[in-house]
Amino acid sequence: MLSRLAFRNAQALSIAARGIQTTAPVLSDVPRPKRLIDPSPVRHGFIPEEWFTIFYPKTGASGPYVFVATLSTYLVSKEIYVLEHEYYNALSLITICVFAVKKFGPNFAKFLDKKVDEEEEQLNSGRVEAVQAHENAIKEMETEKWRLDGQSMIFDIRKQTVLMQLEAVYRERAMQVYTEVKKRLDYHSQLESVERRIAQKHMVQWIITNVLKSITPEQEKANLQQCIKDLEGLAVKA
Repeated sequence: MLSRLAFRNAQALSIAARGIQTTAPVLSDVPRPKRLIDPSPVRHGFIPEEWFTIFYPKTGASGPYVFVATLSTYLVSKEIYVLEHEYYNALSLITICVFAVKKFGPNFAKFLDKKVDEEEEQLNSGRVEAVQAHENAIKEMETEKWRLDGQSMIFDIRKQTVLMQLEAVYRERAMQVYTEVKKRLDYHSQLESVERRIAQKHMVQWIITNVLKSITPEQEKANLQQCIKDLEGLAVKA
């Protein structure tokens, strides 16, 4: 029984812990205060502007000064604030401080502003150099991208050049094939012509030879006499 109760208590504690963890705010969701770049406006050198503006809805623009005057009069008249020797020392010290601020304040402020600018410039120099380095890297990447585009164009031009060269080689070889085939055809044509002339020559000689062999001496004599008669007849006519 005790072990079951302990187990149930442990489960309840784990569930509660999970609920607390899930409902706990995340650090990234917590709003963080922003640091002021420029100081808040003041009056009379050290009094915040908010101390004057809170009186405006009720008393107007003269309310803060009236409040200070009445409060000072009340404190002095009731001797809550006693004007002893420290008060006059404070007046003299305030006068000296005001004089020093009016006299040396602008030059000292310029000196401090110059030092602040130098410090800021020194702190920002690394960032500026890093930004410049990244900009240069971006420019180099753009240049390389342009070069890659140019390389693709060069590849296309080279491809077209290779295709033209292949076409020229193809046409040259086709012309060589045509020339060689024409030579072969001309050779066979001349060979056939020579064979034909030789065959005709042999045929004519064979016919003449056979015709001469077939003529008998009597026929040759009769033909010769006939030729002589024909010549004589022609001579008479002439």
